[in-house]
Amino acid sequence: MAISISSSSAALYQLSNLKPVSLSPRPTGPNCVKCNLTSGCVKSWAAAANYVRIQAGTGKFTLKTMVLSQRRMGTLKCATMEEIEAEKSLIEKNVKERMEKTIENVKASFSSIRTGRSNPDMLDKIKVDYYGTPTSLKSIAQISTPDSSSLLVNPYDKSSLKAIEKAIVNSDLGITPNNDGDVIRLSIPQLTADRRKELLKIVAKQAEEGKVALRNIRRDAIKSYDKLEKEKKLSEDNVKDLSSDLQKVIDEYIKKVDSIFKQKEKELMTV
Repeated sequence: MAISISSSSAALYQLSNLKPVSLSPRPTGPNCVKCNLTSGCVKSWAAAANYVRIQAGTGKFTLKTMVLSQRRMGTLKCATMEEIEAEKSLIEKNVKERMEKTIENVKASFSSIRTGRSNPDMLDKIKVDYYGTPTSLKSIAQISTPDSSSLLVNPYDKSSLKAIEKAIVNSDLGITPNNDGDVIRLSIPQLTADRRKELLKIVAKQAEEGKVALRNIRRDAIKSYDKLEKEKKLSEDNVKDLSSDLQKVIDEYIKKVDSIFKQKEKELMTV
């Protein structure tokens, strides 16, 4: 008696790529009493069933993975050219602002160093204890230059004369103020050769500090460009071009520092 195989059983055989086991009438050996097949047949059926289950499970897992991947790809947002240009412009603006601020700081530092000639900027760094608050001298007094060798400090509040006098004495100007009860006069003494050399060293150090500040600005900008490259917003060639342009700008500002330094050096060495 032949046993018929259903279409589903045939599909199982095809999926498992297993050779069909020949089916025969009740044999005379150690047969399975349930299906009248040999014990080898039962093992083959079990292997086929397990294989199909594994394959089916793998197919489901793969399909699920593909769906998740599609969802993730769907949430990816690429930056537009306008957004990239906006970020680049923001970096360039920040660089320019910081560079200009550095030049202003260098000029202010140079101005506070006296050169033997009267200059109101000499008093820029002086802070007065005005009613318990450190206050810039220029904000509470009018400063003028009657001649090339003296300064006149005229406070808006006459009660602050003592505090202003004390602040000038405690400063590093090396000038003795003359307080007449109404105004304070400062006589600018001529600098000795040794003192000029000392001040020149101070100015040179301040100029070098300004250059270091400019280089640090360049370093920060390069880091910002590298970040855009890692985010795939800029190519490697873009970063190289931007870095090259940035170096040219830095070089120009370093030249400005050198120019300011040479001018101050000339003032210090002029008797």
